[in-house]
Amino acid sequence: MSENRSFKPIRTLTGRVRRPQPPAEPIRPAAAPAGAEASLDPATLVDSAVYVDGDRVASPATLADSFRALRENDDAIAWIGLYRPDQRDLASLADEFGLHELAVEDAIVAHQRPKIERYDDTLFVVLRAARYVDDREEVEFGEVHVFVGRDFVVTLRHAEAPDIAAVRRRLESNPDLLRLGPEAVLYAVLDRVVDGYLPVVAGLENDIDEIETEVFRGDPAVSRRIYELTREVIEFQRATRPLATVLRRLTAGFAKYGTDDELQRYLRDVDDHLTQVIEQVDGFRQLLRDIMTVNATLVAQQQNEEMKALTEASLDQNEEVKRISAWAAILFAPTLIGTVYGMNFDQMPELHWQLGYPFAVVLMAMVSAGLYMVFRRRGWI
Repeated sequence: MSENRSFKPIRTLTGRVRRPQPPAEPIRPAAAPAGAEASLDPATLVDSAVYVDGDRVASPATLADSFRALRENDDAIAWIGLYRPDQRDLASLADEFGLHELAVEDAIVAHQRPKIERYDDTLFVVLRAARYVDDREEVEFGEVHVFVGRDFVVTLRHAEAPDIAAVRRRLESNPDLLRLGPEAVLYAVLDRVVDGYLPVVAGLENDIDEIETEVFRGDPAVSRRIYELTREVIEFQRATRPLATVLRRLTAGFAKYGTDDELQRYLRDVDDHLTQVIEQVDGFRQLLRDIMTVNATLVAQQQNEEMKALTEASLDQNEEVKRISAWAAILFAPTLIGTVYGMNFDQMPELHWQLGYPFAVVLMAMVSAGLYMVFRRRGWI
């Protein structure tokens, strides 16, 4: 920092305290890290700006220029926006702003749940954004990390959502809000993330309505869709529920850090919207659980009906087999008798018997009639 830089006695959400006493020894400007003068990849350094009294006064092309512009004005704040930075990209930021190594590590690795942590006079906030993709009827989740210090804000995106550029445009068009300091930027990012949840809620509600229709149509693929949608709702809960804790911790610090009254109202409004989203998402999960139960019941009923139909078909088939078997047995008896006496051996006494033919015919008739009565009594015929 420059030797002439003064400090005002201001307390904010970041916990900073600027005291009017000058330092005992002049503070020398820190040497810029190696490579800081070089411009970062435009895909990484999305935007960098220095604001004074709510107005943008500089748009540095490099981090080193941003640091220099910040040192030149005691009342300036810097807002640096990065997209998927690596450890090298954050090294100079960590050195200049005194970012804690654990927070920097979390910011690089990503895949964090929403949280808020305080490292000395710097806040580190993790937010999970969400957006509904209509073409695929899916929810995509993003992640944004925010470092908030006494005179700087660093936003790091790891996905397309949220649209930080839109947040910047909103604040730059409202200097009175931006004039409230780095905490106003944190509020605007929170508000953007929570507002982004509303289209997701509408999309999930529409998907649930479609699933209810498919369940009662007997669509066999609906079980898979219910499961996938349930996973999305659970993931959505993981994004929204911890964020409520983040807002509660910010709200709890209002009195302690002398947060501006207007900013307090803005943050309470965000908290109200988030509460509504959480309640709706909780209702979605319960509704999907009920739909899954109904679908399982309908599938079981359908399977029972199919088993009943198969059983009835099997019984009908058995009846037919019985009839065929009964008539086959009845016809087999005279065939057997006729076959025996049709062998024409000389030593068969019945062949020369005068009543042999009538006897054979009567025997065939009696055996057939007897078998018919037996099968008839048993219901086979």
